[in-house]
Amino acid sequence: MKKLLSLLFFLCVFSFAQAQYFPEKGNWEKALPSNMGMNEAALKKAVDFAIAHESDANPNLKVAHYESGFGREPFGYPIGPMKTRGPASGLIIYKGKVVGQWGDPDRVDLTFSVAKSFLSTTAGLAVREGLIRDEMDLVYPYMAPIYPYDPARMMMNKADHVYEDDVFELFDTEHNRSIRWDDLLRQTSDWEGTLWGKPDWGDRPSEGVAEKRARPQNAPGTVYEYNDTRVNVLALALLNIWRKPLPTVLKEHIMDPIGASDTWRWTGYENSYINLDGQIIQSVSGGSHWGGGMMLSAWDQARFGYLTLHNGNWNGKQLIPESWIAKSKTPTPAKPDYGFMNYFLNNDQKAIPAAPSNAFFHLGAGVNMIYVDPTNDLVIVARWIPNGDKAELVKLVLESINK
Repeated sequence: MKKLLSLLFFLCVFSFAQAQYFPEKGNWEKALPSNMGMNEAALKKAVDFAIAHESDANPNLKVAHYESGFGREPFGYPIGPMKTRGPASGLIIYKGKVVGQWGDPDRVDLTFSVAKSFLSTTAGLAVREGLIRDEMDLVYPYMAPIYPYDPARMMMNKADHVYEDDVFELFDTEHNRSIRWDDLLRQTSDWEGTLWGKPDWGDRPSEGVAEKRARPQNAPGTVYEYNDTRVNVLALALLNIWRKPLPTVLKEHIMDPIGASDTWRWTGYENSYINLDGQIIQSVSGGSHWGGGMMLSAWDQARFGYLTLHNGNWNGKQLIPESWIAKSKTPTPAKPDYGFMNYFLNNDQKAIPAAPSNAFFHLGAGVNMIYVDPTNDLVIVARWIPNGDKAELVKLVLESINK
C-alpha cells in the first residue's frame, strides 16, 4: 500500500511538472485573457494605465542623470555606457502565457538596479559550485590582491611612483575585514573605501558629505544603505573567485538555459578593468547609477522573473538552488522589506497593498520592475513608469483575474 501511494504521489508530481509551460527561445506563447479566465476589459484598463503613465524623465538617460539628484552627487558623473530609452513598455505573464503587452518589449534598454538581482544570482551559483563555502563567511580570506589594468600607467615616470603599490586590496581595513558575503548581498556592509573613482561616501550621502565622512563605520549587518560603490565591491569580489567575467557565468548558467535572447549585455565602467590570470577582464557594474550595468529586453526580464517565480527551476532543471531563492526572499533584519539584492519584499503589503504578502519584485530606476507573484502565478514587467504608479498597475492587473 505504501509503495502504491508513493507511486501515485510521484505520478502526480511528475504530471504537475509536465503541465508547467516554459517558453522556448524566441517564442513565448500568447493567450487570450478570456481563455485564461481573465476579465479582458479590466486587463485592457491596466495596459492603458501603463501606457498613459509613462515616466516624464528625459528619455536621454545621460540628461536624466544630471537632472536627478545623482548628477549632483560628489563624483556623480557617469563612467559607463548609457543609451536613450524607449517608450513605456511591458509584459503580463499569467499562468505561463503572455496575456498582455505594450510599448516595445523587444527593445534593449538599461534596467538599472535590476542588475543587482543578476549579480546576487552569480553569488548563489558560487555557493552552489563551492567557490564560496557559506554566504555567512567573511569575505577577506577569499580575496587576492587586485591588479588594475591602467594603460596610462605604462606611460608614466616610474620613479615618481616608486612608493605606490601596483595592486590594491578590497578588504584591507579592520572594518572591511569584518564584512561577510551576506552583508554585501543585503547592502548592510558599510564597506569603506573608493572603487573605480567612486568613494563610498559619495553615493547618496543623505546626511551630507561631511557628516558621512566623519561618522564611524556601522558594524556590518546593522544598517542598510543603498550604495552602488559597495555593490561594485561585490561584483569585483565575485569576479576574483570565479576568475572569469560574470557575464560569461550568467550566460552559461542562467541566460542560455532559460532561452534568453542574444541581445542582452552586462557591462562595467571605462576604468573597471583588471588583469586576472593574464587576461584583461572588465568588472561589471551592479547597477547603472554611473552608467554600465545590464541592458536587456522586457522579454529577457520576464524570463528571469519567471525563473524566480519557479524558485530557480526551469523546465525541470534547478538552475538556481531553491535554498538560495529562499534566502533571497528572507527579510534583512536592518530592512525587513528587502532580501538579497535586488529582491524587494511585500511581506508588510506597504509597497504594493493589493498584492499578496509573498509577492516580491526586482526593482530598478526608471522605473524598471519585474513583479513576481507566486499566489497568482503572475509575472509583470513594467518599464519606464513613475515609481508611484507601480502599485496601481499591479492592482489593476490583479483586478482582471476572475476569482
